[in-house]
Amino acid sequence: MSAKAQEKPPVKPPHAQQQQEQEPPEEDVVLKPKDYVFNPLQAQKELRIGSYYYKKGSYKAAGNRFREAALWDPTSAEAFLRLGEAEEKSRNKKAAKEAFLKYLELAPDGKEAVAVRKRLGI
Repeated sequence: MSAKAQEKPPVKPPHAQQQQEQEPPEEDVVLKPKDYVFNPLQAQKELRIGSYYYKKGSYKAAGNRFREAALWDPTSAEAFLRLGEAEEKSRNKKAAKEAFLKYLELAPDGKEAVAVRKRLGI
Protein backbone atom coordinates (compact mmCIF):
# COMPACT_ATOMS: atom_id res chain seq x y z
CA MET A 1 0.00 0.00 0.00
CA SER A 2 1.13 3.50 -0.73
CA ALA A 3 1.62 6.12 1.95
CA LYS A 4 -1.36 8.17 0.72
CA ALA A 5 -3.76 5.22 0.96
CA GLN A 6 -2.74 4.68 4.58
CA GLU A 7 -3.44 8.31 5.57
CA LYS A 8 -6.69 8.83 7.43
CA PRO A 9 -8.83 11.95 7.04
CA PRO A 10 -8.27 14.50 9.80
CA VAL A 11 -10.59 14.04 12.75
CA LYS A 12 -12.00 17.04 14.58
CA PRO A 13 -11.15 17.11 18.25
CA PRO A 14 -14.09 16.02 20.45
CA HIS A 15 -14.49 19.48 22.00
CA ALA A 16 -15.02 21.04 18.54
CA GLN A 17 -17.83 18.58 17.75
CA GLN A 18 -19.51 19.24 21.10
CA GLN A 19 -19.33 22.99 20.57
CA GLN A 20 -21.16 22.71 17.25
CA GLU A 21 -23.89 20.55 18.73
CA GLN A 22 -24.44 22.83 21.71
CA GLU A 23 -25.02 26.04 19.75
CA PRO A 24 -28.74 26.74 19.33
CA PRO A 25 -29.97 27.16 15.77
CA GLU A 26 -30.44 30.72 14.62
CA GLU A 27 -34.01 31.92 14.59
CA ASP A 28 -35.25 33.08 11.23
CA VAL A 29 -37.29 36.21 11.81
CA VAL A 30 -39.28 35.53 8.63
CA LEU A 31 -40.57 32.23 10.02
CA LYS A 32 -41.77 33.85 13.23
CA PRO A 33 -45.56 34.40 13.09
CA LYS A 34 -46.77 37.99 13.02
CA ASP A 35 -48.72 39.40 15.91
CA TYR A 36 -51.69 41.27 14.53
CA VAL A 37 -53.10 44.03 16.69
CA PHE A 38 -55.81 46.43 15.62
CA ASN A 39 -54.10 48.85 13.23
CA PRO A 40 -56.45 50.56 10.76
CA LEU A 41 -53.63 52.58 9.19
CA GLN A 42 -51.73 49.42 8.29
CA ALA A 43 -54.98 47.92 7.01
CA GLN A 44 -55.53 50.92 4.71
CA LYS A 45 -51.97 50.58 3.43
CA GLU A 46 -52.56 46.90 2.66
CA LEU A 47 -55.83 47.77 0.89
CA ARG A 48 -54.07 50.34 -1.33
CA ILE A 49 -51.32 47.88 -2.26
CA GLY A 50 -53.88 45.12 -2.82
CA SER A 51 -55.89 47.38 -5.11
CA TYR A 52 -52.75 48.05 -7.14
CA TYR A 53 -52.14 44.32 -7.58
CA TYR A 54 -55.81 43.72 -8.39
CA LYS A 55 -55.80 46.35 -11.16
CA LYS A 56 -52.58 44.83 -12.46
CA GLY A 57 -54.27 41.42 -12.68
CA SER A 58 -52.19 39.77 -9.94
CA TYR A 59 -55.18 38.40 -8.06
CA LYS A 60 -53.26 36.07 -5.77
CA ALA A 61 -50.99 38.91 -4.60
CA ALA A 62 -54.01 41.17 -4.19
CA GLY A 63 -55.78 38.50 -2.15
CA ASN A 64 -52.78 38.18 0.14
CA ARG A 65 -52.77 41.94 0.75
CA PHE A 66 -56.52 42.07 1.36
CA ARG A 67 -56.17 39.16 3.80
CA GLU A 68 -53.45 41.10 5.62
CA ALA A 69 -55.74 44.14 5.76
CA ALA A 70 -58.48 41.99 7.29
CA LEU A 71 -56.05 40.71 9.91
CA TRP A 72 -54.92 44.23 10.82
CA ASP A 73 -58.52 45.46 11.00
CA PRO A 74 -61.06 42.64 11.40
CA THR A 75 -63.89 45.20 11.38
CA SER A 76 -63.07 46.41 7.86
CA ALA A 77 -65.93 45.38 5.60
CA GLU A 78 -64.02 46.71 2.60
CA ALA A 79 -61.11 44.35 3.27
CA PHE A 80 -63.43 41.33 3.20
CA LEU A 81 -65.26 42.59 0.12
CA ARG A 82 -62.01 43.07 -1.80
CA LEU A 83 -60.69 39.73 -0.53
CA GLY A 84 -63.83 38.03 -1.84
CA GLU A 85 -63.42 39.67 -5.23
CA ALA A 86 -59.75 38.66 -5.46
CA GLU A 87 -60.51 35.07 -4.41
CA GLU A 88 -63.32 34.94 -6.95
CA LYS A 89 -60.92 36.03 -9.71
CA SER A 90 -58.43 33.41 -8.48
CA ARG A 91 -61.22 30.81 -8.84
CA ASN A 92 -61.18 29.98 -5.14
CA LYS A 93 -64.94 29.88 -4.67
CA LYS A 94 -64.90 28.62 -1.07
CA ALA A 95 -62.61 31.41 0.16
CA ALA A 96 -64.56 33.99 -1.86
CA LYS A 97 -67.84 32.86 -0.29
CA GLU A 98 -66.36 33.04 3.23
CA ALA A 99 -65.04 36.55 2.60
CA PHE A 100 -68.34 37.74 1.09
CA LEU A 101 -70.31 36.31 4.03
CA LYS A 102 -68.02 38.11 6.45
CA TYR A 103 -68.56 41.31 4.45
CA LEU A 104 -72.34 40.89 4.76
CA GLU A 105 -71.96 40.23 8.48
CA LEU A 106 -70.01 43.48 8.93
CA ALA A 107 -72.03 45.63 6.51
CA PRO A 108 -75.48 44.11 5.95
CA ASP A 109 -76.72 47.38 4.46
CA GLY A 110 -73.44 48.30 2.76
CA LYS A 111 -73.15 49.86 -0.66
CA GLU A 112 -72.21 46.51 -2.26
CA ALA A 113 -74.46 44.30 -0.10
CA VAL A 114 -77.12 43.78 -2.77
CA ALA A 115 -74.52 42.84 -5.40
CA VAL A 116 -72.78 40.47 -2.97
CA ARG A 117 -76.05 38.75 -2.08
CA LYS A 118 -76.74 38.33 -5.79
CA ARG A 119 -73.27 36.79 -6.30
CA LEU A 120 -73.91 34.37 -3.45
CA GLY A 121 -77.45 33.62 -4.60
CA ILE A 122 -79.07 34.70 -1.33
